[in-house]
Amino acid sequence: MNPTSSFRRPRPEALLLCIFLTAAPAVHGAARDQAEAKVAVRFDQIADSPAQLRMFLQAMPKGADLHNHLGGSVYAEDYLRWAGDQGMCIATDSNSIVPPPCDAPGRMPARDLASKAYLRYAQVVDTLSTRGVEQGIGDPVQPARERFFAAFDGFRPISQSSFPAKIATAREAAAGDRVSYVELIAMPLAAQPLLEAAKKMRGDANDFAKLASTLAPMLPAAIARARADLDRYDAQVAAMLGCNGAAPRPACDIEVRYQVPSQRSWPAPQVFAALAFGFALADTDPRWVGVNLLGPEHHPASDQDYALHMRMLAHLKKQHPGVPMSLHAGELTLGLVPPRYLRSHIHDAVVCAGAARIGHGVDIAYEHDAAALLKRMARDEIAVEINLTSNAVILGVKGKDHPLTLYRAAGVPVVLSTDDQGVLRSDMTHEYLRAVREHGLRYLDLKQIARDGLQYAFLPGASLWQTRAGGARVPECAALSTTPDAACTRFLGGSPKARLQWRLERDLGDFERAMLEDADR
Repeated sequence: MNPTSSFRRPRPEALLLCIFLTAAPAVHGAARDQAEAKVAVRFDQIADSPAQLRMFLQAMPKGADLHNHLGGSVYAEDYLRWAGDQGMCIATDSNSIVPPPCDAPGRMPARDLASKAYLRYAQVVDTLSTRGVEQGIGDPVQPARERFFAAFDGFRPISQSSFPAKIATAREAAAGDRVSYVELIAMPLAAQPLLEAAKKMRGDANDFAKLASTLAPMLPAAIARARADLDRYDAQVAAMLGCNGAAPRPACDIEVRYQVPSQRSWPAPQVFAALAFGFALADTDPRWVGVNLLGPEHHPASDQDYALHMRMLAHLKKQHPGVPMSLHAGELTLGLVPPRYLRSHIHDAVVCAGAARIGHGVDIAYEHDAAALLKRMARDEIAVEINLTSNAVILGVKGKDHPLTLYRAAGVPVVLSTDDQGVLRSDMTHEYLRAVREHGLRYLDLKQIARDGLQYAFLPGASLWQTRAGGARVPECAALSTTPDAACTRFLGGSPKARLQWRLERDLGDFERAMLEDADR
């Protein structure tokens, strides 16, 4: 399978024709500006009504979800259904999903949960998620953040055996939330031999050349397997969603790319191995578009090795200059860690490692010379992936305590993301709703965030916009006509990013027209 192929495979010229006949903006010029203004007024009228606001935001096109952990994006109920289908078990002492046999002491078949033991079912769902945390329901002894991280261990066995189902589920969730593009963070199983070999490495963790030379003989096979695995997953997902049939689901139209992560709490050689694999894979296959570094920053190893990790990233970035990075940084708050942990993580991710985007960035106000860092991020357009529900549940940071308003006031681009919507019991629409209710954002603010999601995505190709998303278009597509002319057609044909941006403009125009038609009824 061609790595750049989509799930539905019409002839290229037919695909372009379809895009351009259906992706043209519904209204343009002064009429569109007038529609936007009227919808903004309508939004202000319903902003204080949660139910009406939810309906509005559910229908609003949202661009991209750039911070989405594939394993954490799945709801516990789906994992339990898959566990039952695969003959897996529930450990009754921990309420975790475990492999068979299920007739051993302390185990029960996962398929029996819903029909025979509802109380147990509810307990398992709570164990595999943070359900109820924001309503004050949960274990008073175990902090919400520890419950969050423990949830992944609870569903890990079924998660590792369900890659195609997870991808299909993530695409379905995006379609339901009117998100057109998702970057999924997922470690390919093909990396396991490299990670196992790295466990046995000894010596100076700063000797990157030696680490790289040890891993080099294993990289080609790992990359080949990762590509073959995703070929197979693509075919399986297409079958699940009916993408090649007569009635493909809306999820078939969702564009997906992948980021390869490394886990910062691992021993240093393993961190390097995962990063080296990620850079090499992203340089080889366009379906993997970036590298990430994740994991709890309050873990002792995270602080101890933080500077080392930044040097690793800078070293590998020099070898793979075309591979961008989105790094988790600043997912901390005062009280969770000593103040020194809060002083430089975002700075080092931006300045030392060269991150193109920052995930979370919650502790920005505690950074040394935060004003200068904000100015640099605004100047260099280092976007911040804001995860409001995640930060509220894991860090207890929400409302006015969250730096979303600070970033926006400083001119730093921000995008809204789900992080781990299954574990957190959220969705993208809820993230938009929180931005309105907790931070006072209005329709034009949200529309800019939706556009910026695609502007700062790691999609290949030139942007539709000359500078700021939503401003002047590139000369080839400057005419705001209902269909692109020949020059614009050629431009869009050569840029996956611009094609999705064009599609978003069409969808926003259709949405605004529908809102006005509903208001007139």
